[in-house]
Amino acid sequence: MEQRPITATASETFWIAGIFAGLMTAVSGRYGYHRDELYFLAAGRRPDWGYPDQPPLVPLLARAMSEIDANSVMVLRIPATLAATVVVICAGLAARELGGGRLARTIAAASVASAALVMGAGHTLSTADIDLAVWSALALLVLKLLRPSFDPRWWLAIGVLAGIGVQNKALIVVPIAALALSLLAVGPREVFATRYFPMALGIAAVISAPYVVWQARNGWPQWAVSRAIAGGSSGSSNSRIGFVLLQFGLIGVLLVPLWSFGLWWLWRRPRYRAFVLAYAVLFLGYLAMVGKAYYLGEMYPLLLAAGAVGAEPWLTGHRIRAAALTFAIAFTAVFSALVFLPVLPASALRAPSAILAINKEAGETYGWPGFVAQIADFRARSVPDAGILTGNYGEAGAIEHFGGPYGLPTPHSGDNAYWWWGPPSGTSAVIVLGIKAEEVSRFCVDPEPLGRIDNGHDIHNNEQGRAVILCRTPEHPWAEMWPAIKRLG
Repeated sequence: MEQRPITATASETFWIAGIFAGLMTAVSGRYGYHRDELYFLAAGRRPDWGYPDQPPLVPLLARAMSEIDANSVMVLRIPATLAATVVVICAGLAARELGGGRLARTIAAASVASAALVMGAGHTLSTADIDLAVWSALALLVLKLLRPSFDPRWWLAIGVLAGIGVQNKALIVVPIAALALSLLAVGPREVFATRYFPMALGIAAVISAPYVVWQARNGWPQWAVSRAIAGGSSGSSNSRIGFVLLQFGLIGVLLVPLWSFGLWWLWRRPRYRAFVLAYAVLFLGYLAMVGKAYYLGEMYPLLLAAGAVGAEPWLTGHRIRAAALTFAIAFTAVFSALVFLPVLPASALRAPSAILAINKEAGETYGWPGFVAQIADFRARSVPDAGILTGNYGEAGAIEHFGGPYGLPTPHSGDNAYWWWGPPSGTSAVIVLGIKAEEVSRFCVDPEPLGRIDNGHDIHNNEQGRAVILCRTPEHPWAEMWPAIKRLG
């Protein structure tokens, strides 16, 4: 089957992307920071070529946004909003590249803008939203290479994007490798027969080299993090069954037929079969590795674009069919916004909360200032000069960000990069939070319960009900015990 002619304009795509960006910006300042964002801010204060669990790009973005306004959640999330908007634009342009007309481009951009994955990832600054944007742009450039008459210089842009992608999230090498091997397996192989391909590899290697060197010099901790995540250590880890089932919810259940049809449509066209094979390889690979469900999410914008192009002739002139698809996209958009964006009042998070039952991450964006105020109160009433040791990086990041007015010291944690940043000094007393009492007893001679965290709104997030314990006398100097406190995941 021959490729349809590519039309020159895609104004509807940019209109939809603009509306989407406006919605994301309007709600970006509600509730508060996510625990990961507080961690990125902490990492940004300690710039490095890499961290045990991530490359440096997002911490640098967090640092840059904090230089503009250190206390604005909205400003911090500008890169996330832009990244999610890029995903929407790339979907519409991918539909155009596949030969779709105005209707196909509209469906592609609108369906991606309505997706739970895109709204959820685009609401908070994270490696996931940048990864989605980079991969969407890479997929669009590969489509340009798959034209019957292609310009091989697109490889140079692919090399730049691949390098940036590695500096954001090392996992991107997996889908890149899967797509490259799929092109070699099912073609068209001629896209590699150009001097620009090895040049692209060189560009990607140079851009990603600082992070790779950092990982090598520090014993490749990213591998340990990946194994821990596969073992279920992360809050967003899932089982293999969960991985499969969640694929139907990443975009929205009503749009499953559209991206499924996109798989079939691409397979029916030999020049695009590599994308289908890559999807299958990634699905099976992530399933075997017990990867997080959203790892496969980067493939769906292209599948939705392909489904839109394939469905365009079937919809043209058929009002009932078009109305059914319009309803599916609109329903998905409303559902995604209600569940994955903070459009409802915070009271919607109170237990029992249907929102948190579906999207527990919403609870991790609420109550951090009050959490820090309680820690300051516990410390003032016990040992006013005690250090602080937390169970996870979100708690430590919150204390570091909001603790200044209370005179709180820089916190310590054994979690991920915080472990790299060092232990409490000597045998000093510390306030311990987010670590179970039995675990505290292993490194503390005289653990003394001080109370529990209560956000006062019955919102059951990870911190609600956590014990706060005073350790006046550690078993040994903190530096000696620090290796045993290390936690990656």
